[in-house]
Amino acid sequence: METQSPWLDADQQDLWQALLTVLTALPAALDRQSQRDSGISHFEYGVLARLSMSDAATLRLSDLARKCDSAQPRLSKVMDRFEARDWVVRRTDPTDGRYTLATLTDAGRAKLTESAPDHVAQVRRLVFNPLTAAQQRHLGTALTRIAATVRADLEG
Repeated sequence: METQSPWLDADQQDLWQALLTVLTALPAALDRQSQRDSGISHFEYGVLARLSMSDAATLRLSDLARKCDSAQPRLSKVMDRFEARDWVVRRTDPTDGRYTLATLTDAGRAKLTESAPDHVAQVRRLVFNPLTAAQQRHLGTALTRIAATVRADLEG
């Protein structure tokens, strides 16, 4: 029989509530800014950014989905929209035909370049400016550990 987990103490409860606010409100704020200033969602911006940071601006869709913490059907719908706008090209992976590659086009890179300054300003304003350099380092360490645990749980 499983033993019941103890309740969160007051400090843990405060931290958990703050994290819930960040998990809910931060994506909404980033999405509002991105939609207003660039006409794309925050998720779509992230897809363009991750493609741009990869070798030859190309990734297998399965790898891109993992990097974006996305389900493949959601990413596939975004890829359909991106192809219609000529922001990406999809093709079969020549090294393994079971996979599909997505490559960022010049038009996609231009959209990312156009969108980036407002996105970065919003991220700085909401995430980095409220923190000291030491707090940023500690947050980075903590979030990296949490992200690794969450990803392992999703894969396992």
